Amino acid sequence: MKLLGKVVKYGDDVNTDFIIPGKYLVLTDPRELAKHAMEGIDPSFIEKSKDAIIVAGKNFGCGSSREQAPISLKYSGTKAIVAKSFARIFYRNAINIGLPVLECEDLWDLVRDGDELMLDLKSGKITNLTSNVSTQAQPLPEFILELIEIGGLLNKLKKAKV
Repeated sequence: MKLLGKVVKYGDDVNTDFIIPGKYLVLTDPRELAKHAMEGIDPSFIEKSKDAIIVAGKNFGCGSSREQAPISLKYSGTKAIVAKSFARIFYRNAINIGLPVLECEDLWDLVRDGDELMLDLKSGKITNLTSNVSTQAQPLPEFILELIEIGGLLNKLKKAKV
């Protein structure tokens, strides 16, 4: 599974309150949540979120365990997130809703906002098409790739009941 998108870059410790501020947790429609994605750290994010690949530093998604954070990113048009590391519960919530997340220690230093990336989720290879530089992320296991392809855990469970 390969994804193509443009880099939107953030630093370390992007917490869930930055991703989706607490005042929006009353919203239940994912498309409404998406309008406020990253509002706590980047009010212009929604303008650049379509086909975005977020590249971040360490501990992306730290803070509360709110699943609205990855939901808001997915529905904003974000294709994937590549970070040096993730808060574990954010990582799992993202996988559960079918949002690809890859860990890669050195990508942050190899990209700029707006660079075009190609992610190969199966092999973990990441290519910066703008600078023609490649690096290697931790590849995703087959069962996680399956969840992403089917759109998340709920879709997998619905399909299993048929």
